[in-house]
Amino acid sequence: MTVNRSTFNRWWVVAGAVLIQLALGAIYAWSVFTGALTDPQGAYGFSASQTAWIFSACLATFAVMMIVAGRLQARLGPAIVALAGGVTLGLGYVLGGVFGASFWAQFMFIGVMGGAGVGLAYIVPIAVGVRWFPDKKGLITGLAVAGFGFGAVIWVKLAGSWFGGLLDTLSIFGLPGVQSVFVLYGLAFFVLVSVGSLTMVNPPDDYTPTGWTPPQRAATAVSGRLDYTPRQMLRSPQFYMLWIVFVCSALAGLMVIYCIKLFGTDILRDRGVAGVGAITGTAMAWYAVFNGLGRILWGGLSDHLGRKTAIVLMTACQGLVMLLIYHGFIHVGAVHGFILAAALIGFNFGGNFALFPAATADLFGNKNVGANYGWLFTAYGVAGIAGPLLAGAFKDAAAGAVDPGIWMIPFIIAGTACLVGAVLMVLMPQAPAAGHADPTAETVGRAKMAAAVD
Repeated sequence: MTVNRSTFNRWWVVAGAVLIQLALGAIYAWSVFTGALTDPQGAYGFSASQTAWIFSACLATFAVMMIVAGRLQARLGPAIVALAGGVTLGLGYVLGGVFGASFWAQFMFIGVMGGAGVGLAYIVPIAVGVRWFPDKKGLITGLAVAGFGFGAVIWVKLAGSWFGGLLDTLSIFGLPGVQSVFVLYGLAFFVLVSVGSLTMVNPPDDYTPTGWTPPQRAATAVSGRLDYTPRQMLRSPQFYMLWIVFVCSALAGLMVIYCIKLFGTDILRDRGVAGVGAITGTAMAWYAVFNGLGRILWGGLSDHLGRKTAIVLMTACQGLVMLLIYHGFIHVGAVHGFILAAALIGFNFGGNFALFPAATADLFGNKNVGANYGWLFTAYGVAGIAGPLLAGAFKDAAAGAVDPGIWMIPFIIAGTACLVGAVLMVLMPQAPAAGHADPTAETVGRAKMAAAVD
């Protein structure tokens, strides 16, 4: 569905995007449930690896469904795809609440079904926003997905502390706290995404913002082509280099989302800190707040510095924080250092979701950004499996260990991966190598990448 520019204010797309992303951001609140799920004396008794598998299943399904959603948008329209995502996500959480007493039930309903709902809805605000705001791709992509980070704050605080903490006070149909929260959240997700989907409409194909001249006009005059199809994009070495950088950069943030409560509990208790539960909850909330801010600020910054420079800086900063978290931030001041490190990791991690879709649009065009970014986003799925399982494996292996320094190893691995990603981004060529891109698109690709990426 498309609308006429004169009858539609493009900023309504941003408002709808935030509503959708507020619901989808619940995926980053998973750590608030891990304590109750892994409590040996509790109702579930899951291992750390089992809770990691639920989270990883959600992330992986999310990434795979992004490819499907990108294709469906072209056929069904963005509003229908977003609504389908809201229905799937909401139903997954409701079923996960009603039937989620076992690991496999939570794996299927929260992990697989919930992840599918997130994947269907997530790409819609990005693809629609880029088409309405070709003049502000970095900033608008950041705004469009900022709700994802900020939403996690709401869901973490509601479950953990607001109104006495719904995990401790809520009982729906006589279900335990975790399952009751799943039911309530599922209903809320459905409402938020349904309302937000009403604004998900495309502009006319020839739309350009008033007073803005597309920087690719010179390339258009040469070949008449601006946009790569997914098949053409997949022939470009830039796609694979960008994909690897995304894996390296996302690995750290996704690992921390999963383990921040478990890691913080072990470290702070070892240092004799009281009130560990409140401190880890605060760290999760600040992580989520800065995750949202990072999406906006890194996106806006990239419009001025260039996407490549911004990705290099963001990934390098993330690597340094991950390497310094144990003997740097926490060693100097356990409580404040832990919270500061969590906030910085969230800030840099959030930048991924403004910079990589904008870089995809810069390199391969705006028209097919939904489908193209869906393919790039499979990197997030790989990182979503590797990061949490890396932390979960070390947590299970260290069960009963006196020294929580065992946590250093996964943080060193993730930090090193970030630095490798920064170096690879520096080395990425500005234009497709001859013979890899579609011949009809090669001239445009060279001109556009040289102008937009650097």
